[in-house]
Amino acid sequence: MSMIEQIFWGGLVLGVCLILESAMLVWCGQVLRSHERRFPDRLDNLRRLGGVLISTGFVVAAHTAQVWIWSAALMVKAETFSDWNTAVYFSVATYTTLGYGDVVLDSDHRIFASFAAMNGMLAFGISTAFLVSTMRTVFSNGVKHSGS
Repeated sequence: MSMIEQIFWGGLVLGVCLILESAMLVWCGQVLRSHERRFPDRLDNLRRLGGVLISTGFVVAAHTAQVWIWSAALMVKAETFSDWNTAVYFSVATYTTLGYGDVVLDSDHRIFASFAAMNGMLAFGISTAFLVSTMRTVFSNGVKHSGS
């Protein structure tokens, strides 16, 4: 891929991933509000435990889905790897910005893959802010406010 193609496709995949991240967190907020209504006040600790598990579950699912999207993009669009195991491994290492360096790309795909690292940094920042807000709400007065 040319540099312009790498920037275009990298930005497109990053945008799709951030839309997915946002949608998952909005959905999580709705599930948390529904969860909060199911428990009477005397089961406050159970409600809190559920709120923590639901919110962290959604965040993990959102990040996992994004890694799979990057893996698919590297397999299909970039045709960089011959097997899914390497594509997923590289995507996880890049998305989390660990970058072990044992799997490297040729110069025709490096810029494209660097968008996965930008995606990971943005998504982890958004998820952290969401979890802090949600946990503050869960442990102060229930789950009513989370995600809204």
